[in-house]
Amino acid sequence: MKTLTKAEEQIMKVLWKLESGLLMEIVEHMPAPQPHKNTVATILKTLVDKEFVQIENIGRIHRYHPAVSKDQYSKNALTNVAKGYFEGSFSNVVSFLVDENKLSVKDLELLLKQLKKTNK
Repeated sequence: MKTLTKAEEQIMKVLWKLESGLLMEIVEHMPAPQPHKNTVATILKTLVDKEFVQIENIGRIHRYHPAVSKDQYSKNALTNVAKGYFEGSFSNVVSFLVDENKLSVKDLELLLKQLKKTNK
C-alpha cells in the first residue's frame, strides 16, 4: 500500500468520517483554513490514481468513497513505522512509547488484558 502525503491524509480523514462525499461537502469538513476546492479536487484525483478513493458518477457530479478503510491504512502505517524505525519489532515500539512516557502502567495493564482476551 502506498503512503499518503499530509494533505492526502487530511482529505482521507474527512472521507473516512463522512463515509462518502461530494467535493464541496469534503471542502466544508476540512480543518481551517479550508483549502480551495480546486486544490481538494486535485488531491482527490491523486487519491483515485493511488486507489485510495473511488468515484461514483451521478450525472456530471462525482461522489467520492474511500476505497481503503481507516483500519487498513492505520495497520499499514504502523507496520511501516515499526519496520522503518524499530527493526520491525512492535515490542520495540511499545518500549519506546514507555521510555517516552507515552504509555503508563495502567495503559500497559489494559493492553495485557486485551492480549489475554484475544488469545483465548
